[in-house]
Amino acid sequence: MKSGPNILLTGTPGVGKSTLGQQLAERTGLEWISVGDLAKDNNFFDGYDDERDCPILDDDKVLDELEDMIEEGGKIIDYHGCEFFPERFFDIVFVLRTNNTILYDRLAARGYQGKKLEDNVTCEIMNVLRDEAQDSYAEQLVHELPSNTIEDMENNLERIMLWLAAWKRDNGC
Repeated sequence: MKSGPNILLTGTPGVGKSTLGQQLAERTGLEWISVGDLAKDNNFFDGYDDERDCPILDDDKVLDELEDMIEEGGKIIDYHGCEFFPERFFDIVFVLRTNNTILYDRLAARGYQGKKLEDNVTCEIMNVLRDEAQDSYAEQLVHELPSNTIEDMENNLERIMLWLAAWKRDNGC
């Protein structure tokens, strides 16, 4: 039996996935895993995208690395894409959404510029990651959360912790 549920936090870069994941891990004891950090630490890349100034993730290496961790359960996976993760990995998927002006400011503060900045803001405007999650997973697994303010983050933490309590009750944990 799994030690806890596996949660996916996804959304455009800058929406607050890592902050939420870290806070959630601190409050729940679940293990937070940033796929970006996992890939950097293990060089799970398959080239470099010069136009967007970022490495290209090797999905297969990431999935191989995560397989046993996911089987253990109790993981919070944080990544801006989700279509390559199998549905069986997750008990629930949260797509964080942010107002475009706030997102632009957050990304610009991180040093995003040019095509990389434009593409990420456009991605949020066009609901790309929300649609990707809805197309990749069963409807009941995918939940959209606003992520504009500290209050939103607190509300999201409370909502996820309530879900976690129900999951534990339903799974005899």
